[in-house]
Amino acid sequence: MKKLSIAVIPGDGIGREVVPVSLDVLRAIEEVHGGIKLEFTEFPWSSEYYLEHGKMMPDDGLQTLQGFDAIFLGAIGNPQLVPDHISLWGLLIKIRREFEQVINIRPAKLITGIQSPLVNPKDFDLIVVRENSEGEYSEIGGRIHRGEDEIAIQNAIFTRKGTERAMRYAFELARKRRKHVTSATKSNGIFHSMPYWDEVFKEVKQEYSDIETASFHIDALSAFFVTRPHIFDVIVASNLFGDILTDLGGAIMGSIGIAPAANINLNGKYPSMFEPVHGSAPDIYGQGVANPIGQIWTAKMMLDHFGEAELGQQLLNVIEQVTADGMKTPDIGGKASTREVADEICRRIKSL
Repeated sequence: MKKLSIAVIPGDGIGREVVPVSLDVLRAIEEVHGGIKLEFTEFPWSSEYYLEHGKMMPDDGLQTLQGFDAIFLGAIGNPQLVPDHISLWGLLIKIRREFEQVINIRPAKLITGIQSPLVNPKDFDLIVVRENSEGEYSEIGGRIHRGEDEIAIQNAIFTRKGTERAMRYAFELARKRRKHVTSATKSNGIFHSMPYWDEVFKEVKQEYSDIETASFHIDALSAFFVTRPHIFDVIVASNLFGDILTDLGGAIMGSIGIAPAANINLNGKYPSMFEPVHGSAPDIYGQGVANPIGQIWTAKMMLDHFGEAELGQQLLNVIEQVTADGMKTPDIGGKASTREVADEICRRIKSL
């Protein structure tokens, strides 16, 4: 039996609603499968924790998390309590950076029973591989002067190691899918980093003669996400471009509430972290209407990461059966509660 230890951080807002029901789904899978044993340990780190302790996690928080096989995260952020730059950099981004979670992957596909806002989505099924450690989100820069002479400088950092790493991950992933990789660039407008990105992509693709490739500027690529998303398989993008594309991916699916994500550590030194794309949505917290599919699909990605791809696919199939039968939360045109959707998924898993 495969025993796996999972650190659970529900976090803020609807994270506290969708995480518990997602754990119920994982327990249902554990019950019917028999080949895996999942041990969950929950941590109360959140914006409320910050108000009480003056920090988003204890000083030894990372040391505590390091001993787990994975981290299952809900949502971080409540700007009414703590500014976002404190909450995110004190927990989410801190974990990503310190645990060398250098790749972020986010799928987007047409889910049966969920109406895409696109007139003709044509069964799109794509995944974005986002470089997750550097690029436009580097901490290098600063501000000087005040008034009309004030200057803000933000430096983007692109290393060969980080760039190649993301691209190779995308190519390896494409080999398991439809064997096509698209590069997101902007070399006609960003003078140094994007021509460099293009050069590295051209070099890396020589190692993958079995994979077809394309390269689009980010503005055109964003438009194609709306007009013809079905042409894409795997897209590799920088930190900023990947972030924007994946929110757009959630939008064309019909709701960002169903979009999952994974932050992957490649060297095995630290656990990877799995979280939905949506935020804490404080405006609907406590109403019981938050969509749990993003968090449950994130659990599917965690199963994939553990080598249980068949189980993960079964879970995604069940999700689509449930939505196809109309069991949906209000954000995607239904009337069901968070708990009702998750319970129905659990029931169908147990009947497999």
